[in-house]
Amino acid sequence: MTQPPPIPPEYPEPTGGPAHPGAAQVPPARPPVPGPRQPHIPPQAPPYPQPPQYPTAAAQPPPYPTGPQPPQYPGAGPAPQAPSAPRFQPPYPDEAAATPPPYPQAAAVPPPGSPPHPHHIDTAHRGRVHVSSRQRHTDATAFGNLLLHLPNFLCSLVVVALVSLIFGDLGLLVILAWLASGALVFHRPTESALARHLLRLRYPTPQERATLEPVWREVTARAGVEGRAYELWVEDSDSLNAVAAAGHIVGVTSFALNRLPNGELAAVMAHELGHHVGGHAWSGLLGHWYALPGRIAWRLLRAVTGFLFHVSRAFSCIGVAFFGLCAGGIALATISTLYGLPLLLLGMPYALAAVGRRSELRADRHAAALGFAPMLAAVLEKLHQQEQEQARLAAAGQGGGARMKETAASRLLSSHPDYHTRLHHLQEYLQPAR
Repeated sequence: MTQPPPIPPEYPEPTGGPAHPGAAQVPPARPPVPGPRQPHIPPQAPPYPQPPQYPTAAAQPPPYPTGPQPPQYPGAGPAPQAPSAPRFQPPYPDEAAATPPPYPQAAAVPPPGSPPHPHHIDTAHRGRVHVSSRQRHTDATAFGNLLLHLPNFLCSLVVVALVSLIFGDLGLLVILAWLASGALVFHRPTESALARHLLRLRYPTPQERATLEPVWREVTARAGVEGRAYELWVEDSDSLNAVAAAGHIVGVTSFALNRLPNGELAAVMAHELGHHVGGHAWSGLLGHWYALPGRIAWRLLRAVTGFLFHVSRAFSCIGVAFFGLCAGGIALATISTLYGLPLLLLGMPYALAAVGRRSELRADRHAAALGFAPMLAAVLEKLHQQEQEQARLAAAGQGGGARMKETAASRLLSSHPDYHTRLHHLQEYLQPAR
């Protein structure tokens, strides 16, 4: 029988010192036990010690002691909070393009079911417009206005000539410059300054312009006048009124713009256009401009005379008599030297007022001839009621219940005819055609 192969002896594994101080000591290997051969299992290394656990920081810091609350003062409330600005998110380009900005529109048109105002006019459908070759003319009232301002002009010329003596050799240039200054009446920038500072007018807003321009186009189309040659202005007032000034100014009050139907507003603007077409506006302003130096000199003379009169009263009746003799002598010498020209100045305001009333009637006929007679009559009725209400309030403010009666002198100095006179001159346009 065969013998099994001899098993080689197993030598003990060498033992050495620990790899590093503090490592665990490995026990020596035991001698092998005779028997069948077992598989070799390598020894496992001892586990390393775990690192020490450090203390972790607290999740929340400890609360610190707070000081005492400040005392509440009487009447002191909490501090006001500043209002936060609203967050605005700009629209995207496609959204902005989808919603165009609103444009100013005219007054709202009544719905189809409701009947329009009796004095409403259609300004949307205007066909071909005929523009007259004669845009302006100078009627008899304009000529009369210029002639009546002639004495005032001569007095102003004397005043300017006396002032020009101060400038020596340049005095003639001062006189010529004053004579040429009348052309500023038709100078557009000067007109704008006159409207803003003297007449207290302003440019209309886009909404107001959207209401005014269609009515103005209708009025000028009926008159055959180029409407773009004039400028529209607005006066902030609660009264029913309008104005035509210089060469191109047409102004209406905010009351007339917002309260009147467009037909009555057209009648008011047609009346003011009649002043421009007839030459009343520029002739009146030109006469007022050239009379201004004389009026300033007259006011200075009145102030000096009043001061001397008060001084003379300190010397009893003798001083007053002496002052009267001196003033009378100067006045007589002036009248005789100027051939009675100062006497004409005393009656000039009454004559100018009469010419002004005649120009108002001519402007009324101009508006009535364009087809606005019923609308103008309604406006005159409202204006008459407004004047009566103002007179009643004035009488109540003075403590009397009775209405103040108009004197003859006030009627003669009035630049506008009374309501009944104006309505009487419109009768031929208010009667139905036969």
